[in-house]
Amino acid sequence: MSLEQIPAYLDTHRSLVQAIDGLSQEQVRWKAAPESWSVTEVINHLTDHNIVVSFRIRDILADTTAQLPAFNQDAWVSGQKANESDISEILEAFRALLQYNSLLFGRLTEKDWEKTGINFKGETVRITDIVAGFIKHVHYHIGQIDRIKQASAAVNHAGAVHL
Repeated sequence: MSLEQIPAYLDTHRSLVQAIDGLSQEQVRWKAAPESWSVTEVINHLTDHNIVVSFRIRDILADTTAQLPAFNQDAWVSGQKANESDISEILEAFRALLQYNSLLFGRLTEKDWEKTGINFKGETVRITDIVAGFIKHVHYHIGQIDRIKQASAAVNHAGAVHL
């Protein structure tokens, strides 16, 4: 990652907004099953993930030797009652974290981008890998949002009464 790639990081917010454009509050909270995530819960997870990534990057920059933390994403989502959240507020928090991190990224040298830490799997990871992985993770979950929208539409269509 370098300064040229910061726009792709910042663009994840626009991509998420575009993915949920036109959805009602009912649609963003719809779940295929109790254990499945809603669109709101996916966005909440990505905001949580952004917090964790932010911590991991700062920990590496501080030259700590502790293993970078994992987090129990399902427990975080359910424990926060994420599906009761306002999706626009979650997206604003996501955007604010992106902006805050981009300020840090703009101060990093090429050497900083190559600094490493040990992830929760015991693997050595560079800051550049963490940020690139975050971008990829967001796009994976945009695919999940699309699948949720398709499943919701199929259920609603199947339940429609045709006269």
